Amino acid sequence: MTIKEIQEEIIDEFSMFDDWMERYEYIIELGKTLPLITDTHKLEENLIKGCQSKVWIHADYGDEKLLFTADSDAILTKGIVALVLRVFTNQEPKDILNADTEFINEIGLKEHLSPTRANGLVSMIKKIKLYALAYQSKLA
Repeated sequence: MTIKEIQEEIIDEFSMFDDWMERYEYIIELGKTLPLITDTHKLEENLIKGCQSKVWIHADYGDEKLLFTADSDAILTKGIVALVLRVFTNQEPKDILNADTEFINEIGLKEHLSPTRANGLVSMIKKIKLYALAYQSKLA
């Protein structure tokens, strides 16, 4: 599935909910599906800066695609990172670098987060794109 197709699927899923309490509950449920990072990768270099809670994201490269794992100490944040990883994991670095993240605005997520959580979300995406850039550079 392409990044765009996954984003469209997420937009469709979020359109089924009537209010933001239901959406928050769904995001928390998504957190339970997060591919968890191993404790050996819970390092300072994998920690997302600018996030109100602790979030770690790690990338592995295989079959020309990036595979992400993550964890957070907050249940809502864990769901947010699960949502973001759903879009970008198992994708080629070039596709990650070229992808937009408009789906975040389309589902209304950014406007319903506290400023520090919104900053954390931006930092998560930035970290994912930095991983993609690093692996893309190794391939060149």
